[in-house]
Amino acid sequence: MSDPEASADEHYVSIPRGGPIYISDMVGPLTKVADFEVSIFRELERLKAELSVDSLEMFDDEISVEDLKTFSEEELVAQAFEEACRDDELIKESSQTLTEHLGTRSEREVDSSTIHDPSDYVARDNKGSDKSKSNKRKRGKNVHQKNTVDEDYVLKVEQLAKIKEKQEEEKAAARLHSFNGSCSSSHSASTSSSKIGRMTSLKSISSGTKVRAANAHGHIAVHFPEVVLCIEVYHYKKTWVKTQEFLVLGRQFLTEMRDRIYCITDEIMKKTGQDDPSGYFLVEDVFCNDFRHPAAVDYSKPILNWLQDSRSEALEKWESIASGELPQKQKALLGSKIGPQLPHFKTAKMQVTRFCDLRFRLGAGYLYCHQGDCKHQVVIRDMRLIHPEDVQNRAAYPLITFQPKLRFQKCSVCKIFKAVKVTVDDKWAAENPCYFCDLCYYMLHYVNGSLLYDDFSVYEYLHE
Repeated sequence: MSDPEASADEHYVSIPRGGPIYISDMVGPLTKVADFEVSIFRELERLKAELSVDSLEMFDDEISVEDLKTFSEEELVAQAFEEACRDDELIKESSQTLTEHLGTRSEREVDSSTIHDPSDYVARDNKGSDKSKSNKRKRGKNVHQKNTVDEDYVLKVEQLAKIKEKQEEEKAAARLHSFNGSCSSSHSASTSSSKIGRMTSLKSISSGTKVRAANAHGHIAVHFPEVVLCIEVYHYKKTWVKTQEFLVLGRQFLTEMRDRIYCITDEIMKKTGQDDPSGYFLVEDVFCNDFRHPAAVDYSKPILNWLQDSRSEALEKWESIASGELPQKQKALLGSKIGPQLPHFKTAKMQVTRFCDLRFRLGAGYLYCHQGDCKHQVVIRDMRLIHPEDVQNRAAYPLITFQPKLRFQKCSVCKIFKAVKVTVDDKWAAENPCYFCDLCYYMLHYVNGSLLYDDFSVYEYLHE
């Protein structure tokens, strides 16, 4: 469901996600926006008291998680190649020194003795052959040394790769407990690591999302502290289907949210000329009535009169409601032993009542009634302080964070255009009811501007 007329005046803004974990069928204690703000500031003061000044300075002086040294793949290869080359140069230098030493020694021996015996020539020839054999052995030794260097090179690359993987795991684990809120999760870590997987899931939960916001004329700054409420509105018939979700500021009036709630009943009543501007929100024991229009009536008055005139019957019905399946589950979990008591209902004007003036329970279902008897369940899902990444323009709120798209019914004749009319008991229509676009409807039912027959019912078709 969506309001097509308002979609042209909307643009996309980014909001942070997160907040309290919402559990269905679980209702929080009775609270108020002011009580929540006080509890938050008390918790902050308690944390400041636990962290001494010395510890705060220590955290300031510590290296950030982002400053931890990590190695890229290119750096790993370069470092391994450098170490392997360093080892190769050491081997070459040592072999060259040994060769020079042996050559110097041989020259001394030849110069110190003169060969006269022919047997010396034979011995020299044998010595030459021994020298060639020694050269072969040296060449074999050099090949073996080269293979050893290659193996050492591969081994060093593998060792450095393991070091890098360990560093990434330690960096991800450190970020989980980091005091630096500006740290972002690393994308270069191994996907096989379970710790990195947990970091990815945490990032997906806390990442921002884009939603549509109506163009607000002018800019009104949001003053801190401000609380953001997440409020859900459900379908008037399919009570399990959520139709809208809002982010509302605690200091906004209830009428500001009512004006953003979209319901097909409002559109139908406007088309028939029977639009009723009256309505109310029932939150705990307060009926918040909308009296902005001069023709608005007090919907809560007959209910309050009935409660006063038929108190015993009202108490019996209230006990039946309080002993339902959901309240029984909540009592079993929360251990409440208080018996059902009929609330002392009172009234307030919606146009002067802010969300911060109400007492409510997170997760509880409240009532929105309009157009006489069209009722919606309203749930205040969670509550949090405003985030720096939130929209800082008060005029942009209430902000719609969820609203299903329109599902258009096509014309039953041409199957191309959207249906704008629906007929019932139409003898020339292929279906009953039958949906028509403007062109197909007039081609079937009109000739030269006059209606061919009128023994059927026709209605404007509104998309839900």
